[in-house]
Amino acid sequence: MTCLGAISQELLKKTQKHPCYSTDAHHKYARIHLPVAPRCNIQCNYCNRKFDCVNESRPGVTSEVLTPQLAAEKFAWVKSEIAELSVVGIAGPGDALADWPYTRQTIQSIKQDNPDMIFCLSTNGLLLPELAGEIVALGIKHVTVTVNALDITIGARIYQHISYHGKYYHGVEAAKILVANQLAGIKYLTEHGILVKINMVMLKGINDLHIPTVAKKVKELGVFVTNIMPLIPAPGSAFEHFSPTSMQEINDLRNICQIDIQQMRHCKQCRADAIGLLGEDRSHEFHMFEPQAIGLGVVNSAER
Repeated sequence: MTCLGAISQELLKKTQKHPCYSTDAHHKYARIHLPVAPRCNIQCNYCNRKFDCVNESRPGVTSEVLTPQLAAEKFAWVKSEIAELSVVGIAGPGDALADWPYTRQTIQSIKQDNPDMIFCLSTNGLLLPELAGEIVALGIKHVTVTVNALDITIGARIYQHISYHGKYYHGVEAAKILVANQLAGIKYLTEHGILVKINMVMLKGINDLHIPTVAKKVKELGVFVTNIMPLIPAPGSAFEHFSPTSMQEINDLRNICQIDIQQMRHCKQCRADAIGLLGEDRSHEFHMFEPQAIGLGVVNSAER
């Protein structure tokens, strides 16, 4: 399993330039999220990806969906304008592994001429056991997995359904498959030298008391850091009427979990097309197409 003593000096040096993994880096280094993975194999009750607003910052939102070729062109454009760019991430707007061929092709294309760039991806973990080996082989060193619950009865309240190997699962059955795959995939990644960050959305009255248990378990699996995030109620989602989680509540929970594992405290819950420093999103400056707010963000991408 990954621990600080087992991480190579090269990886530690790179991580110092990753704004999501290093507190110091988020004031100095920029990232680009390339929205090449629109499909998702899970429906979370707090998520609705069907609209976009340029003033909105939350996961699952994008103003365009790109092909791998266009994503590589956009990367080159942004790199020419932002000297402090250090990270290329795939964070949807769906799940990076649900559209793995596009995710893989995008990273391979950019990495060919930019081997020193840091590559990372975010996933719900459903397909991790099948694709973790390819992630390692591709040279990705930073992976974020969203794990909202280990108790399947709690998970059943968070996820409407999962789509797994061509079949839909609901309730406890869905949560059981998801949790098992998340744990197996995380274990594989940490045992193969990948720095794993765990995202958790705090849902009052559902998983808030359970999150410290999640933190303890992922620490045992060798996870590098956890990121407890506030709920942003999304219009049209099953949880749209939930009250937003306050930062006081988030920080109180982070303080509890800090006893067991390092906490990320500077997360901005970035869009799937975020560009620039964590606190200064410049995605509106780099549209490949003229924005049209329809469908999944902007469905104005080239034919795949």
